[in-house]
Amino acid sequence: MQVGLVERAQIGDREAFDALVAASLDRCYAIAYRILRDTGRAQDATQQAYLSAWRDLPALREPDRFEAWLRRLVVRACYAEADRERRWTAGVRLIPSDTAAVADAATALADADELERAFRHLKPDERAVLVLHHYLGYQLTEIAETLEIPAGTARSRLHNATRRLRAAIEADARPTNPKEQTA
Repeated sequence: MQVGLVERAQIGDREAFDALVAASLDRCYAIAYRILRDTGRAQDATQQAYLSAWRDLPALREPDRFEAWLRRLVVRACYAEADRERRWTAGVRLIPSDTAAVADAATALADADELERAFRHLKPDERAVLVLHHYLGYQLTEIAETLEIPAGTARSRLHNATRRLRAAIEADARPTNPKEQTA
């Protein structure tokens, strides 16, 4: 069914392309959001990917590979959007309190916030590999195909991204006040 829609869209059928967009929009936006970590930028990247898809669709040689091709366009649009990111974003740090931590929803929220801050320290290509592997469950060969890189490079990027993510979390957990370090 999808191959037929792709072939119709390739010859300019807007309704067929609209159907392809409707079928893939949530997945593409989820990938973009997880890479960029920002709703507006993820929407922009998703829109840019679909504009590229409409423009370049006639050149797609294998209509049955539309999904993989579209994922690649989304990742590239995320890279481009990340390059446009302004570097003056505010950094907010939580000040640790002296009270004992209680395992509740607030702790889970703090953990998610800590992971989010650490994730923002990664480069877009590192985020892309982590998102494709940990959030979407892709194998390294699928990641390599999506990003158009060798499987060994995908493995290396995943390893390095995981290492940098851990380092960012650990660095964020260290006290910033010199008096706290001696106590």
